[in-house]
Amino acid sequence: MGSGATGMAQPRPPVAPRRPSRADAEAAVRLLIEWAGDDPGREGLRDTPARVARAYEEFFAGYTFDPVELLTRTFEDTHDYDDMIVLRDMRFESHCEHHMVPIIGKAHVAYLPAERVVGISKLARVVEAYAKRLQIQETLTAQVADAIQTALRPRGVAVVIEAAHMCMTTRGIRKPGVTMVTRRLTGAFRTDEVLRGEFLAALAGPRTHFG
Repeated sequence: MGSGATGMAQPRPPVAPRRPSRADAEAAVRLLIEWAGDDPGREGLRDTPARVARAYEEFFAGYTFDPVELLTRTFEDTHDYDDMIVLRDMRFESHCEHHMVPIIGKAHVAYLPAERVVGISKLARVVEAYAKRLQIQETLTAQVADAIQTALRPRGVAVVIEAAHMCMTTRGIRKPGVTMVTRRLTGAFRTDEVLRGEFLAALAGPRTHFG
C-alpha cells in the first residue's frame, strides 16, 4: 500500500436519481385508477393517464426554471426612483406537498430598490416558478422573498401570500372559506415600522380595474 493510502474506500459522489419516463408516469396513473376501484381500460379513462401526465407538466413546470436567473436583467436608469414598488393580487396555483392537491391564492410583492429595478413581469414569473412546484405556503413565501433579495440586493423585500388550501377544504376537516396568510419581510420592511405600515396599507387599499 502506498504511503498516501489510508486503507479506507473513498466516498463516491452521489448519483442523481433517474427521472421516470412519461411511460412510467402514465403507468403510475393507471395503477392509482385501479387502486381507487375503477377500470383504467374503460372508454372514459383510457386516455386519462396521458392527460394527467400532460397536466402535471404544467402544474410542476417550476422545476425547469431558476427563479433567481429570471431576475438577472435589470435597469439602472430609474431617475433616482427610490420608493416602494408593489405588485398586488398576483393569482397563483400551487400544490400542497403533503396531499398533492391545489393551493389557490394571491401573492403581493414589494421591494425598495437600491440601484436597480426589474421588469414587473419578472416578479410575476418568480412567483410562478416557485408556485409551480410541490410546496407548503410558508416555504413559497420565503422562497419568493429570498430570490428577490438575492438577485436585486434591494433595501428590503416584502412578500404576503393569501391562499386557500384544498387539502383543508375538500378533505380532512373540510372547512371551506378559510384563507391562510403568510409573509416574509427583509431589510427596511422588517426594521422600519412606518414603511411596513405603508406597505400593508397599500395591500388594503381600493382596487382599480383598467381596461
